[in-house]
Amino acid sequence: MSDIPVIDLSKAPGERAAWDRPAWQVYLWGVCELIFITNPWQISSSLRVRVLRAFGADIGSGVVFRPRTRVKFPWKLHIGDRSWIGEGVWFHNQDHVYVGHDVVISQETFVTTGSHRHRIDMALVTRPIHIGEGAWVTSRCVLLGGTSIGRSALIQPLSVVDGTDVPPGQVWGGTPAGYVRNRFDGATLK
Repeated sequence: MSDIPVIDLSKAPGERAAWDRPAWQVYLWGVCELIFITNPWQISSSLRVRVLRAFGADIGSGVVFRPRTRVKFPWKLHIGDRSWIGEGVWFHNQDHVYVGHDVVISQETFVTTGSHRHRIDMALVTRPIHIGEGAWVTSRCVLLGGTSIGRSALIQPLSVVDGTDVPPGQVWGGTPAGYVRNRFDGATLK
């Protein structure tokens, strides 16, 4: 077993490279996130959105942001009009997350753009995430960096999308997520 290497984490490059802001602003955001965003009380969704925008988030009109959400870096969050962000959603966005208009991200979903160079030095590696307009990421899903979810696609509960491209209008599920069926087969939209 001694021939299997162990990476010395004290020498791993730090995550501050992903901050893109001065330390005081990151720490101030941490306080505001705790008070206004992560707070479990049913305070106003519009107040959450205003605080996120004050820290650089690009959020469209009519967006609903439920309690107990988390946002690592609001200046790397982009959400289109009329989208719904469910209770307990966590944007661990060390890179940009782009959410189209009319998107639903349901309860307890974890959206993370970061990982580590696990074979070399554990340095932070990031890739953006794109969620197309009209998509629905159902409850307790995990979206990993590099994921792209197409227009009106649906991700089933408890699925892990591991950096793949989900085509428009498809339902995907499982771990790792794969094709299940088309979302609108036989449906009549009004």
